[in-house]
Amino acid sequence: MSETSRRIAEILNDAARDGATLTYRQIADRAEIPPLRRIQTVTSTLEEMVRADHAAGRPLLAALAVSRAGDGLPGPGFFQLCRDLAMYFGPDNGPQARLFHEIQCRRIFDTLASS
Repeated sequence: MSETSRRIAEILNDAARDGATLTYRQIADRAEIPPLRRIQTVTSTLEEMVRADHAAGRPLLAALAVSRAGDGLPGPGFFQLCRDLAMYFGPDNGPQARLFHEIQCRRIFDTLASS
């Protein structure tokens, strides 16, 4: 795991303990990612995290990262990757996406509450 991945995981774990989500920009700021391609760095790291969490059967910590423009939802890439991993079968936005996202966040919060 890269240093950037470790920092982003720590930031998201802190958010999980607070029962919160963070925008990609907030994550980039807190992880002190340099300006050039910073949101792309965050999203590619989040994709790696989704793949690793899914493979390990863990809740998707990356679900706590949301788009500023997405009405509290992750960006379309999150849902597309979840479809590629056969975890989700709906659209990138709307009620079905919101429900899937809420379930993923609840899994994270419940896991922390039980540990």
